[in-house]
Amino acid sequence: MKPFAYVRATSLREAVDAHAGHPGARYLGGGTNLVDLMKHGVEAPTTLIDITRLPLRGIEELPEGGLRIGAGVPNSDLAAHPLVRSRYPALSQALLAGASGQLRNVATTGGNLLQRTRCPYFQDVSKPCNKREPGTGCGARDGVHRDLAVLGHSEHCVATHPSDMAVALAALDAGIELYGGAEGTRSVAATAFHRLPGDHPEQDTVIRPGEIVTAVVLPPAGPAAVSLYRKARDRASYAFALASVAAVLELADDGRVRRLALAFGGLAHRPWRATRAEELLAGARPTEEAVLRAVDAELSQARPLRDNAFKVELARGLARDALARLVRAAGGPPPAERPTA
Repeated sequence: MKPFAYVRATSLREAVDAHAGHPGARYLGGGTNLVDLMKHGVEAPTTLIDITRLPLRGIEELPEGGLRIGAGVPNSDLAAHPLVRSRYPALSQALLAGASGQLRNVATTGGNLLQRTRCPYFQDVSKPCNKREPGTGCGARDGVHRDLAVLGHSEHCVATHPSDMAVALAALDAGIELYGGAEGTRSVAATAFHRLPGDHPEQDTVIRPGEIVTAVVLPPAGPAAVSLYRKARDRASYAFALASVAAVLELADDGRVRRLALAFGGLAHRPWRATRAEELLAGARPTEEAVLRAVDAELSQARPLRDNAFKVELARGLARDALARLVRAAGGPPPAERPTA
């Protein structure tokens, strides 16, 4: 057992000040990831700053129709919220696809965003890992990497981000609020919050030292928008995604794509927003041929490793299925239908 100090914060400013005053401190929310990493020896904080008593557990409907979700809201509560289920079903589905019921009761919205990779090389301190200890190498590249990245990885890291929720937030164009004490509050788009590994895989996000995630803000859902989340995994429950997809679709009156947001999970170091596919389908009829052409253009950027090329085809199938379901839900023509005009 490695000793550490414990501080229970009663305000955001107190928490940030305590973090600044204790080098090596970590914030403690649900603890479903941090405590595990402490047990493995991956994390060894000098101080735990308990932020569970802070007023971060509310879900507020905003005047224009969006939602502000406190960072302390448990995953189970968020998934079950009536406005989330009715307006943002992709988010509810993503949350319910993650972990177990017991963990969802404890895990928080902010903690879900900040969870670290489940790459076995990161979690095993006897193995080399640039994310855990920069400069030691990436054992996964030539080792066990079946579950790891095919998009956006670098020679320094091939880990994937494990969150289901973050994939849905990327597709929903969510914003993430961060509080930094004297620096005040700032907002970062969910699509920009997580980083690709590059030369610094130890930096998971753009969060600054001492900042606290205070809320997630969802923009208003369009009246004609439909969304969903689909996940492929090795077993039916309590398993991380081999590949997943979150999609939001809105069709115009003529059946063409007015708005499409598509994000992949399980393929990269962060949720992968499929901007190439979105651009190709904008204003187009979402036929099966058009959908596959757009998805293939997106996945052409993939660089599979020795044992994980199957993830590209898996993601392709998930995206095709998800968009076919959404086209039907939006009242459009069957995706296989070829219009004559």
